[in-house]
Amino acid sequence: MHCPPPAKAGNDVASSPRAAPRDDFWPTLACWAGRYTPRVNLAADALRLDIGSSLRLFGGLESLLGQLRAELAAMQVEAQLAVAPTPLAALWLARAGDGVICSDPVGLLAALQTLPLSALQLPPPLARRVEGFGLRRLDAVLALPRASLGRRLGKAFVLDLAKALGELPDPQPGFVFPESFAQELELPAPVESAPVLLFAARRLIAALAGWLAVRNGALRGIELRLGHAQGASTRVPLAFSRPVHAAPRIERVLKERLDALRLSAPVLSLRLCAAAIESRPAGSRVLFDGPGQGQEALAELLDRLAARMGADVVRGLACQADHRPEQASCAPAPGSVAVSSKIDNLPRPLWLLESPEALREVGGRPRRGGELRLLGGPERIESGWWDGADARRDYFIAIDCRGAWLWIFRDSAGPGGWFLHGLFS
Repeated sequence: MHCPPPAKAGNDVASSPRAAPRDDFWPTLACWAGRYTPRVNLAADALRLDIGSSLRLFGGLESLLGQLRAELAAMQVEAQLAVAPTPLAALWLARAGDGVICSDPVGLLAALQTLPLSALQLPPPLARRVEGFGLRRLDAVLALPRASLGRRLGKAFVLDLAKALGELPDPQPGFVFPESFAQELELPAPVESAPVLLFAARRLIAALAGWLAVRNGALRGIELRLGHAQGASTRVPLAFSRPVHAAPRIERVLKERLDALRLSAPVLSLRLCAAAIESRPAGSRVLFDGPGQGQEALAELLDRLAARMGADVVRGLACQADHRPEQASCAPAPGSVAVSSKIDNLPRPLWLLESPEALREVGGRPRRGGELRLLGGPERIESGWWDGADARRDYFIAIDCRGAWLWIFRDSAGPGGWFLHGLFS
């Protein structure tokens, strides 16, 4: 698909179309650009990004342009990119060809002088008049006195020259990012295989990631609607165990879902809708893998398994604010996956018995195939008075004659006695 990319001024990137895009193209591409800067402007035939304040974040101009080109290629967007210190100069350079980079005002005049006047896309009457003067390149225009140009070609033309050269300010209206995300994409041809849809959905996912970056948000669920003939549609919901904002993770989970999906009819369009977003949790990057990376990897694994096998098949554990071990964790509601976290730093066995096992007692000491040796404790747990299941227990870590580590307690309430509640691995 031939379509236009972004433009940049002052540190503006501009991109112009190699073929006329559809109406649904521009809002989607503008949302995608939000990943790089919130200062986005839609021109008639291009997208302009003010990247001056983003260069350090993305590793400099060369690195940022490389990322732009890679993502545009992944979305199958053919674009001509140019960089200039002013928005209008970036637009003209992008129309003239790909890869022109002029990041400082000093070299701007030299970069513009070789431009053909066709890159300015003058109104037809004005273009014919300029052509009648024998002018073909911008350097010939710039060599003429401005006052004479104004009288013959109009004040607006002279003002545009001054704005392009940075002699006059040229504020651009910013793209208004929508309050909620719902972007649609018409497919160039009907698609009969669900996995093939991932390639087209990639553009919508990239737009969603850019929109989330502008909002500094993350989400726990999205819905991809597959449009069929005569207004029919298929809904493909995705749920995430932790709030997500990165396009690669959303794409990997969607791939699992589409691989398992059988279409009832050819798909003509895609529409991606996002549920309510959450504030993105603050975090810092670390040099080596840490607990945060491990939990993210586990959450992504659970999401992909749930997308492949069904949300009712993959379940997790979530912590509850209850000191009673049998009440301290629970399975999340069907259709969601949760990753548990520690309530405290006290030792807890991974295996709890479904119900405590009564132990023999000799001389006040617990036995299980022999006398148990107590290694740690007691830890008093007294809770549950509000729900009628009051528990008053003293927990100990014990070891039996075979070397197994046990978690046992002595019941302080009636009728008393020793019980095995869990086994350490």
